[in-house]
Amino acid sequence: MPSGDTGYYFAVIALGNFLGPLLLGKHFDTLGRKKMISSTYLLAGLLLFATAWLFENGSLTAATLTACWCAVLFFASAGASSAYLTVSEIFPMETRAMAIAFFYAIGTAAGGISGPLVFADLTESGKVADTVLAFQIGASLMCAAGVVAAFLAVNAERRSLEEIAKPLSAA
Repeated sequence: MPSGDTGYYFAVIALGNFLGPLLLGKHFDTLGRKKMISSTYLLAGLLLFATAWLFENGSLTAATLTACWCAVLFFASAGASSAYLTVSEIFPMETRAMAIAFFYAIGTAAGGISGPLVFADLTESGKVADTVLAFQIGASLMCAAGVVAAFLAVNAERRSLEEIAKPLSAA
């Protein structure tokens, strides 16, 4: 693909990343956060495993790989957006802002440090097997997040924040 065209592919991927939370967001409050977070992460992980398999078999073009990533990020971004906000709901109101900041900092540090260390070498090697391994690691992490959410997420939909976690000032 000509290097001048890469921006178009990134734009399509960004569109999928944006549309996921926008179009699926309402379902986190209607169908339930626990169900939606776990299912979006699991679906994103399974789609990324499928992408890895198609990539390994040489079945993807630049356009179809972009479509695969767009689909993966449609679901992953919706799940991550909701999980990021939902995790703070289990904390008392007075500590919610700090909880969001703490989880954001830990997640950013973990991804910002481990991501380049692990994935840069794999994707830069030029070996299909290394790129497939990078996809499989990402897919495994997304599926693991979905399983964790299925067991540990809190059903917070249609409940007041005070009902989910009693404010410290109420004691």
